[in-house]
Amino acid sequence: MTGTPLTWLYAPGDRPHVVAKALAAGADVVIVDLEDAVAPERKDYAREATADLLSDPQPLPVLVRVNALDGPLAAKDLRSIAALPGLSGLRLPKVTSPAQITRIAERTSPRTPALYALLESALGIEHAYAIATAHPSLHGISLGETDLRADLGVREDAGLDWSRSRVIVAARAAALPPPPQSVHPDIRDLEALAASCAHGRTLGFLGRAAIHPRQLPVIERAYLPTSQEIEEAETIVKAATTEHGAQALPNGTFIDAAVVTAAQRTLSLANRP
Repeated sequence: MTGTPLTWLYAPGDRPHVVAKALAAGADVVIVDLEDAVAPERKDYAREATADLLSDPQPLPVLVRVNALDGPLAAKDLRSIAALPGLSGLRLPKVTSPAQITRIAERTSPRTPALYALLESALGIEHAYAIATAHPSLHGISLGETDLRADLGVREDAGLDWSRSRVIVAARAAALPPPPQSVHPDIRDLEALAASCAHGRTLGFLGRAAIHPRQLPVIERAYLPTSQEIEEAETIVKAATTEHGAQALPNGTFIDAAVVTAAQRTLSLANRP
């Protein structure tokens, strides 16, 4: 997957017309869901329809969220989908241990696709760093907040902030990209989505999963650098090219190598395709 994805749009695997709309909606990544979004009696159809879609290369990255790793459906999903040319990666639900990542990598070898782990329980959060470093094929970790909220018995949104920070820190410590935020379940309240994205950005998330195309522009606006942030980053990078070592800008802001690296990331995000 190239570039820096900010929008990850879910689409149910048993509704090919919805998947087609998702592919044309402007998301950076589409996630075809074989798990939560598909009723038990439609699992086989969803798998077949998704395999048919991914038998050809796709115009943008497509991930597939397979079924629970400890159940029989995941093995069928992997056999049908893991080696297809249109697949960019597998989204693995309810991961609780690094051994699960290793087993999936071994099961799909030698053509293991990019793996993305969803941590959706207290145990998964507790093992976040071990999971993040489990295998070279793991390209990212992120949080599944609906199941985690139920597992922890959390009612208020702020009760998840510690778990969010834990996953963000684990990802960065493992040299993985900052995780995207979990989905915002209310597709009508775009103001609440924007406020939630702003909070997620302050925690260190980058981008967000979505369940409806109307959420995409809100997420993108929230996570792209503002004009002020771009101007500040340009000033820092320019100063770094003319001076050496730690220094202070005319406004008194102290900059060093870490600050310059962060400014370069800001400009890279602002200039993404």
